[in-house]
Parts: sequence; structure tokens; C-alpha cells
Amino acid sequence: MEQNVEDYKLIFEKEGVYLHTNAKRSNQETTIPGFIRIVERAGVPALEWSPLEYEGRRAPAVLYSKKDGEAGEEDTKFDPGYEPDWAVISTVKKERQHVPVQDSGQWSFSLPLSELYSLRRARFSLGRNFLVLTSRGGHPLPPLHFHRGGTRELLRAMHRYIVLDPSPVDGRLFLAYPHDSGALSQSFDKLHLFDDSTDLVSRFIQDPYATTFGGFSKVTNFFREALRPPDFPAHSRSAQDPNLPLHSDEEPGFELITCGVELGPRPNVNRGRPMDKWEEFLDPEGRVMNPEKIKDLVFRGGIMPSLRREVWKFLLGFYPWNSTAKEREDILRVKTDEYFRMKVQWKSVSEEQEMRNSLLRGYRSLIERDVSRTDRHNTFFSGNDNPGLTLLHDVLMTYCMYNFDLGYVQGMSDLLSPLLFVTQNEVESFWCLTGFMELVHQNFEESQEAMKKQLLQLSILLKALDPELCDFLDSQDSGSLCFCFRWLLIWFKREFSFEDILTLWEVQWTRRPCDNFHLLIACSILESQRGELIGSDHDFNTILKHINELTMKLDLQSVLCGAEAIFLQLVQCKELPLKVQQVLGLYVPFSSEDSSPDPAQSSETTQLLSQSHAGAASSSSNAAARVPTYP
Repeated sequence: MEQNVEDYKLIFEKEGVYLHTNAKRSNQETTIPGFIRIVERAGVPALEWSPLEYEGRRAPAVLYSKKDGEAGEEDTKFDPGYEPDWAVISTVKKERQHVPVQDSGQWSFSLPLSELYSLRRARFSLGRNFLVLTSRGGHPLPPLHFHRGGTRELLRAMHRYIVLDPSPVDGRLFLAYPHDSGALSQSFDKLHLFDDSTDLVSRFIQDPYATTFGGFSKVTNFFREALRPPDFPAHSRSAQDPNLPLHSDEEPGFELITCGVELGPRPNVNRGRPMDKWEEFLDPEGRVMNPEKIKDLVFRGGIMPSLRREVWKFLLGFYPWNSTAKEREDILRVKTDEYFRMKVQWKSVSEEQEMRNSLLRGYRSLIERDVSRTDRHNTFFSGNDNPGLTLLHDVLMTYCMYNFDLGYVQGMSDLLSPLLFVTQNEVESFWCLTGFMELVHQNFEESQEAMKKQLLQLSILLKALDPELCDFLDSQDSGSLCFCFRWLLIWFKREFSFEDILTLWEVQWTRRPCDNFHLLIACSILESQRGELIGSDHDFNTILKHINELTMKLDLQSVLCGAEAIFLQLVQCKELPLKVQQVLGLYVPFSSEDSSPDPAQSSETTQLLSQSHAGAASSSSNAAARVPTYP
């Protein structure tokens, strides 16, 4: 396009945005590829779309039905082609002449942002994200499909000029307002929400309670962003006022779009050496003198194989950290007796009894099937009639007696096999399994509520870290992150080598730096694959295939460094969204009994931050923050 350089400024541009014509009365294509842009022309910001074939020419414009300013007659040259449910209907009475969308050809438009009334973000049945824009004259433009993602980036760029707030009656609809409060007062007048709205903004700022109960309840938090005083931080309301109502629009594909916060640089993180000393942490009676130090060492570098059998029993709660050597002998004796009493219960059930116990029969069938295919590549479980397989079967059957309500669920054999491999002991592996299941038993419950919650939390983290990647996955109907289900269910057991899993699990058992560190590990893996995913021709099926093919191809140390760096980057953000704080355990909902976060959690975070700063000082040769990349 030929433009005066002084009068034209490109603010944002995104390729791969398709205009949906749905030209029912012609032989034209129903979707046309093109560019979406935000430009400034003589200082006036505008949103423009032009098809690929028009590149190099002046942008032609609009195709939507245009009303005659005086007569109100409607031109029906354009059929928007979408059902009324998807259309945006303007209910604002026309009281002034609006600047028309520039019209210089077909299949293109240029709309001043000051004339944007609303946008709706949703999807057609084909699963593609699309936006429907409506001007202040009440004219909906044809839908724009974002085949390669980018809706979030577009909205962030728009936020420089206008405020987008969700409708109180439709979480997928966003209304546009200028940043200036004068225009806001005019919006209140037009909506007839108040009898006297001349100084509503100043009254609300001075006395929010009185103004709210005096009439603002009609729009709830509808104008919250626009009513913010100029010196009030744009994104601190969640952190400052966590009691504000949260948006309930959590339906996949229709999530609330916010402009997010700017995260600081991601620090470099280095892993440590495996813990190779144990006796020096014991007092003369065998008590562990500094459990927190041990957890720090394990988190930083894992455990030497020769020490795992002993340390794992503490990490998984078989032995209390403050127990003496004599007390542990007593615990082992009691736990051994208890284990074999439970084992006898299922061993003594006759075939005739089992025929009348469908639940026990079903558990046994599942266990026998899963045992026969669990880690058979490992010499401890390989071959026929392997005693390791017998132990695996017996421990799982005994767990059904220990927790009959849960019983056996597919995947539990994956959790037991490394425990049995390390302890080489039936009793110890069983009690270590019960400790492990205390952490993850909700993953195996029939309702799957815990898994749904974790996938939602993972989505919250990913949206904060990499909105572009999140937007791309959503555009390919993968925004639910269901392909991460197996990762979270059995803690990445099938994604890494057997030896790597031993290290990964002991790191996670420390519960450092937060209880949801496994979600940060998932984020680290996903971010390592963003280059492969974004800009590719992947769809839902090929994304799922690509993620599944990562098995045994991930570098554990790089993934752990990335996960810890992500945690440090997030906790150093001063305006971290409330939901992200909750996932990381940095914010505990206020109650009369507990009004502050866990002090142990806070101290761990502080310690990690200090270690990060120290590491940064020692590596001044690489001062620029970088996002870790992985093979």
C-alpha cells in the first residue's frame, strides 16, 4: 500500500486470518485468507483486514449491510451467513452519526477503533476460533477465523486504544470503550442505566459502595476496567481485591480473554549433584537432624541410587523424619504384620467365594492384565514366571484390601513398579505405595474431578506464560489440553526412561517449590515444543500424535530446569493474576482461621529466589534472560 510515512504506522499484523463469507448467493469461496492489522492513519487507530490478493494495493473495504443515516433503509448486498445465536445485536439507540467503515472494494474493511462497539469470540462447529466485530452503527462484520492463532495478541494490541470488558449477560461478548472517562459517562447515558449519570465516574471513585448499591448493580463488574482511576495499576485488581467475583465463563473454546500481565525475564537455573551422603544427617540415635536440608538437596539434584531405598521411605511417609533407629525397627515390624494380615484376606478367598464377589474378581482381572505389560523391558520384571511380576501382583491385590473403596484403577501398576524396583521388598514397596497414593489417589477416582481441575490449572498457567501457544492450541480444538492427561495421571511415568523417572519422582516428592510442581513440568515440556507446534499444519489429531511421540525423547534435566525457571519467573511478577497465585500456592483464600499463606511455602520461595539471584550474579557473561529450549 502506498502511504505517507508520516501519516501511516503499522501497530500489529497477523497473517492467516480468514474471512468467512458464506456467500450463499454466489460461487465465491466461503473463506478468504488475508491479513488483520491495527494501523494508525494520521494518528487515528483503525482495525483493517485485507485478502492476500490485495496486498500491494490500497486496502479495499467493507462488506456488511450499511444503513442510510436518515432514512434507515438497509442495503442487503451482504448476507452475514451465520445463525442469529452467533450474531452480535446492538441495542444502543442511534443518537449520532458514526464514521462509516471505509468502502473501496470487496472483501476488505478498515474500521476506526473508536467506532468498534463490540466483538464476540466463539467458534463454529468446525472448531476454529473466530471473531465477530460490530460497529457502533450496529453493523456486524463477517466472522474472522484465526487459523494460526493470534486472537489474544490482537486484543492486547487493541487494548492500547480501547478497553474491552465482558458483557454481564454473555461471557463471550466483549464491549469496547475508550480509555477516557468522558466517553464512559456518555456510554452510561446511552444505556439509560442511571437517572443522573453526569458525574457517575467521580462519584463511583469517591464512594464506590454508595454508587454501586445506588444503581451500578445493573451492570455488576461490567465497567470495572473503565472506571479504574488513571493512576491505578491496570492488572492489580485481582491481587489487591481477591474477593471480587471471578468470571464463570470456563467453557472450553470460550474462555475469557484478558490482556494479561508482562512477566519479567526468566532466570537461568542450574541443577545440582545427587545427594550422596546420609549418615551425616543422623544424630546418635538415628534421627534425621535436618529434613528440610535433605529435601532441598533432593529437589536440586536427586538421590544417589545407593541411598534411594532408605531416603524414599522418609519422603513417602513410611518412616517419620524424627523417628529413632529403634523406633523404625518397631515400625517395620508392625507394618509387616499389618501387611500380611491384609494379604491373607484376599489369599484366603476361595474360587467359589470370588465367583460371588464381582468387585474383587474385577480387580484381580485388571491387575493380572496390567501386571503382564508393566515395565517388561526392565530386567526386574522381564521374562515369564518372573518373581518380580508376582510381587507386583500381590502388592496391588493387597492394596485393594487396604483401600477397597478405590480398589485398583489402571495406571496404579505404573506407580508401584519403580517403588518395588528400588526397595526390592514387598512390604516396604506396599507402604511406599500407600504414601505415594496419598498424593495422587484423587487422580484415580471415578468422577475424574481432580484430573479436570489439574487440566484447568495447567491451562491457567499456560495462558499466563505463553498466550500465543495457548491460543494456537485452542484454535486447533486442543485448548482443553486433554493430551496431557496421561502426564498428570501417573506423573510422566511413560514419558521418560525408567531411570529418569526415579529422579523425577523423588524431586516431586519433596513438594518443592510448590505442591503443583508437576504442572510446571508440563508447562516446561509444552513450551519446549512450541516451535514445532505453532506455524505448523498440526490439527487436533496430529497434535495428539506429536505429544505422544515425545515419549523417551525428553531431556529430564532440561525439563526440570525449565520448570523451576518458570516458577521463579512467575513468583517475581508483581501483578500475577490471582488464579495463577492460587495454583502456585502463593495465595490462600482468607478465612478467620487461616489468613496467611503457609510460612514454609514462603520461605522456600524466598530461598529459591535468593539462589536464583546468586546464580545470575555468578553468570554475568550471559546476562540476557532466555527461555530454555529443548530437543
